[in-house]
Amino acid sequence: MKKVFILFIGCVLCLGALGAGAAMAEENPTICAVHCFTGRFAFAGIHGAAGMKDAIDMKNEEGGINGKKIVYHWEDGEYKNDVGIAAFKRMYAKHEPHMMYGQSTGMTKALAPEIKDRYKVLYSSYSFAEMAANPEDNPYLFIAGPTYADMFGVLLKYIAEKDPGANIAFFYSDTEFGREPIPAGRKMCKEMGLNLVAEEIAKVGGVDVTTQVLDMKRKKAEYCIFQGFVTTPITTVMKQAKDYGLDCQFMGTFWSTEKHLLDQLGPLADEYMGVTAYSFYYQDENPMIKKIRAWNQKHHSDKADYRSQAYMQNFMAGLLFIRALENADELGGFTPENLVKGFQSIKDYDVGGLTPPVTIENNSIPVGRVVRGNSKTGQFDPVSDWIRLK
Repeated sequence: MKKVFILFIGCVLCLGALGAGAAMAEENPTICAVHCFTGRFAFAGIHGAAGMKDAIDMKNEEGGINGKKIVYHWEDGEYKNDVGIAAFKRMYAKHEPHMMYGQSTGMTKALAPEIKDRYKVLYSSYSFAEMAANPEDNPYLFIAGPTYADMFGVLLKYIAEKDPGANIAFFYSDTEFGREPIPAGRKMCKEMGLNLVAEEIAKVGGVDVTTQVLDMKRKKAEYCIFQGFVTTPITTVMKQAKDYGLDCQFMGTFWSTEKHLLDQLGPLADEYMGVTAYSFYYQDENPMIKKIRAWNQKHHSDKADYRSQAYMQNFMAGLLFIRALENADELGGFTPENLVKGFQSIKDYDVGGLTPPVTIENNSIPVGRVVRGNSKTGQFDPVSDWIRLK
């Protein structure tokens, strides 16, 4: 009787093991994300979270990854490194995701060594920091667009073609976000024959920028590129430049090329330019934008009037996660190695005009477009074609 019992338990354990193996084989692909629903970057986190969820929900509605529905979990990181990192580790321990998304440059830089050596999970974030576009040092990290340095490159290339030898000023925040692309920007100015005559630094949300404006006037800056700000002090700088007679073309990178800045600038919106990585919500001549607008009208009718560029960034990251999953599935499963290979092998991927067809280079998409504000429409109008740097 004892032998029969032992045999029975053995059979149960074997069946359990087989069941577990089957469960792993049929395991649904899982994505976890840390968005900032609160804190000073919440305007991006709220729209961004919706963008990623919509990309995933669209794919699941179409059948998922060969019938496997994508599971999506997220938490609020409050735009604080300690809160975001704790959320990352908590979700990883609970869900063991195949892919993860983070809320900031600081969080990404802090987690990068552990992602490489411990977690081995395909990872992207709201940040466009250059260290996430270095597959040799950080193979699991990627950017769903150009780096901040690439954005400087797009603007500087545009300036160099229009106004060779122009005087350039960099105006950046005293934060990791603000300082990140400045060394690359200095190098590109030299390579393109542009004169970097001033570097101005200010606090995020700072209102006293008189010293910086007068310094740019004294050094005869003809173009000023903002980095590390969203609205303030950009609006203040441009208004004071008018008051002090500084004749300068002001420009900004991705996070300061958004509708709410134009709304605050009012008539000065016509004098502001920026670089974007994606088509805007109102550019519905593009098939993907048309699809996004129809989806929002159906599922988020209260928010269907406008979706920000943060939404587009996260939607693009969602598309790239999905394409990496599809490619990994063809390679034999959602292992970290297959996911990295699946992502890096993306080439000429048609995203319906959200951007030009995507080819991954150095775990990023080094493409951007220069746009100008329009005070009458409250929109950005393209003034260049898509510019590819590499």
